[in-house]
Amino acid sequence: MYGFFVDSNVLFVVYYCISQKKYCFLQIKTIMKHYLFIIIAVLVLLSCQNENEPALSGLYLGQNLPGDSAELFAPGIVSTGMSERDIAIYPDGSEIYFCRNLGNHKFATIFYTKQVAGVWTQPEVLEFCRNPKYTYIEPFISPDGSKLFFVSNMNEDGGESKSSDVWVSERLNGHWDEPYNLGEPVNSDKDEYFPSVTQDGTLYLTKPDESGQEYIFRYQYKEGEYVKGEKLNAHVNCGVVRYNALIAPDESFIIVPAFGMDDNFGGTDYYIVFRNENDEWSKPVNMGDKINSADPREWSVAFSPDGKYLFFMSARGMTNNQLPAELSAKTFNQLRNSPQNGNSDIYWIKSDFIDELKKKAVF
Repeated sequence: MYGFFVDSNVLFVVYYCISQKKYCFLQIKTIMKHYLFIIIAVLVLLSCQNENEPALSGLYLGQNLPGDSAELFAPGIVSTGMSERDIAIYPDGSEIYFCRNLGNHKFATIFYTKQVAGVWTQPEVLEFCRNPKYTYIEPFISPDGSKLFFVSNMNEDGGESKSSDVWVSERLNGHWDEPYNLGEPVNSDKDEYFPSVTQDGTLYLTKPDESGQEYIFRYQYKEGEYVKGEKLNAHVNCGVVRYNALIAPDESFIIVPAFGMDDNFGGTDYYIVFRNENDEWSKPVNMGDKINSADPREWSVAFSPDGKYLFFMSARGMTNNQLPAELSAKTFNQLRNSPQNGNSDIYWIKSDFIDELKKKAVF
């Protein structure tokens, strides 16, 4: 989009530069004497408009849908070269939330993008996640879209940071209301992490037990409130360390990032544990090399609203044929701003391979 206007022998070229996402002005004086400048201005305008920018319309930010192999999700938009993890999608697909962090979580917050008139907005920090004193991670949207859960160490009175708690924002008139601390019995003076919720409101999360070791707990939701939590059995709480478990909306299985399992690919892997109608949990099944790798930083997973796609965090690197020819100041800057540079990224894959994993379930 561009235009021209003249004022006192000065030509102003007004254009919308895609790369900068803003309107820019070129000012060329004495039109009659300097046609060359006009030509240069037009060339700059055209080069700016022809830049190869990622599409920002259509489902899932206009990305090509993945198949049976994992693909980077939205490279350059969501997966950018910074550390990205944790993703949540509104039930109608019109809003996407994800986390970025810097300095080993010194700064960590929730970004979002949404469709406006069919076009995705540029990712921006969620309004109530902007205080740099605190961290904001692990968003989860309830299956009915009425609540946004997340984890933060913010203090209700604005003071120094405290232990990480589960917070909730409710959907009012198409917007998220001011969040509130979920309180007891879910929260405590210890850290709580990674809330996920079933269709009937049952809450799963990670927190320490009396020993100080972290385990996965379940909180039933009855008559509008959560009841005392229950630590799940050793099939769910598998490995030496386990955390950030995601429950299926129908509670038929749970995905557990676990460390210290004998069949791991590289430290922490994603395992799946199935649940039957008697509330029994199967032995954990490694989800395989479709999503697990030698990278130890695989500990955040989510589903698309329709369940067809699985999103997961991984910090796997570039293949040898993706590496630059040599390291230089220029290529270092390129690597810094590229996914698969050693920081965590978000990937996605068709989820139907879970049906095959279910055949391996042993109760």
